[in-house]
Amino acid sequence: MAVLELAGISKQYGAITALTDISLTLQAGEVVGLVGDNGAGKTTLVKIIAGNFHPTEGQIKLNGEVVQLHGPKDARSKGIEIVYQDLALADNLTAAANIFLGRELTLVAKTPAEAELPWYKRRKWWQWPLPEILDYRAMYKRSGELFAELKSETRPRDLVKRMSGGQRQAVAIARTRLSNPRIVLMDEPTAAISVRQVAEVLNLIRRLREQGMAIILISHRIPDVFAVCDRLVVLRRGTKVADKRVADSSPEEVTGLITGAIERA
Repeated sequence: MAVLELAGISKQYGAITALTDISLTLQAGEVVGLVGDNGAGKTTLVKIIAGNFHPTEGQIKLNGEVVQLHGPKDARSKGIEIVYQDLALADNLTAAANIFLGRELTLVAKTPAEAELPWYKRRKWWQWPLPEILDYRAMYKRSGELFAELKSETRPRDLVKRMSGGQRQAVAIARTRLSNPRIVLMDEPTAAISVRQVAEVLNLIRRLREQGMAIILISHRIPDVFAVCDRLVVLRRGTKVADKRVADSSPEEVTGLITGAIERA
């Protein structure tokens, strides 16, 4: 059974149609590359899956069950995490502080899930006198474990502003691992970083796949898609023009599909 199924997803903004009748499936342990020119609808589609936008038409299924996502927090509770193109990191904070941002561990809230609850739901009656003291030791320890799982050399106490592009991506990806997601959405993770850092990020994606996660990778870098993806989906002007295994395609064909030189494949 597919972990994610999209059926007939369309999105309109007034008179503008961003997506038209998009259907897509995603299996556990599969990396799907989502490619297309600027304005093709890639980010809109991913943000619908992440709960940022509501589709105008269509249906979303998670593990065979029809769901309606009422925001990013709701999507996260159902096992969907997203790494945005700008990473949404705070440069003045450490790696660990960024990983737990908004889900800080305290003497009362000892897990990220507890930290997301309203304060009056976090506390039992015998905990009410306890102040909200941050548990830095626990956050550093868990962050170190996440970086070890990803085989990243990033350290929990390092400041983000002193990190390379690859290290920043490692922090953003480690943040998604806090909730043990089933689906990870990645928007242009290899944009504007060096060749060596691109290799680091692609290795991180491979490790997530090895852990059984389903991944949707948006990328303009066609070689990256062919390096790590099992399947690719091509969007053009809000419609799907190809959905096929990477082994059955080629960079030249994908370029033709993106530009319109090839109608469909």
